[in-house]
Amino acid sequence: MRFDIITIFPEMFASVFSGGVVRKALEKGVVRIAVHDLRDFTEDKHRQVDDRPFGGLEGMVLKPEPIFRAVEAVRQAEGTSRVYLLSPQGRPLDAALARELASQGQVVLVCGRYEGVDERVADHLVDGEISIGDYVLSGGELAAAVVVDAAARFVPGVVGKEDSVRNESFAGGILDFPQYTRPREFRGFKVPQVLFSGDHKKIERWRRKKALEKTVRRRPDLVAHRTLAPEDRRLLEETSNERKDE
Repeated sequence: MRFDIITIFPEMFASVFSGGVVRKALEKGVVRIAVHDLRDFTEDKHRQVDDRPFGGLEGMVLKPEPIFRAVEAVRQAEGTSRVYLLSPQGRPLDAALARELASQGQVVLVCGRYEGVDERVADHLVDGEISIGDYVLSGGELAAAVVVDAAARFVPGVVGKEDSVRNESFAGGILDFPQYTRPREFRGFKVPQVLFSGDHKKIERWRRKKALEKTVRRRPDLVAHRTLAPEDRRLLEETSNERKDE
């Protein structure tokens, strides 16, 4: 899979992909990342990529011409690539979108800056807009790095043990279950005994129950409009009854 990032600050990506699973994916060749300087696609001697907005507002807006040229230069065959603008107005990034991106042969990410991007880019060039949260960043570069990292994890061969991806938070629509490691007791805080039982079915049931409990407590919105399986409902009822008995 290939990611192409279009930005006016390519130097921001010099080290961001130099560690973790993305670096390993690059070394194995299962993921490729190319960063393109938007100024290379201008045609004036000043390499201007922005201009004042029509209507008299303050600030600057990224011009459409260099963005169109950049996307048209790096985009591969139709049907195997998607182009997205990083924008707070876009579709929220979640596990489903990350998996969707990972299924593409190429993802082109356009990083916005200043007061925004000429609307003709959103209307006539990109396939969609992506947001990493309901807040405003100085530009789309940090958001692009987040999108690449989130999507790359779903590319086959990136994460060593694919079961770990399937069991991550949000992979099944709920948060992850609690994890513990040595020591078995730390400052009086003990690891749940069930994890030493050797009963894999019992451990699996406990993990599911704790994952559901954590989701309801921390992110109730994830289950508010979701139809739970009968076993999940039973587990939540057990949790509710245990709280009443405390």
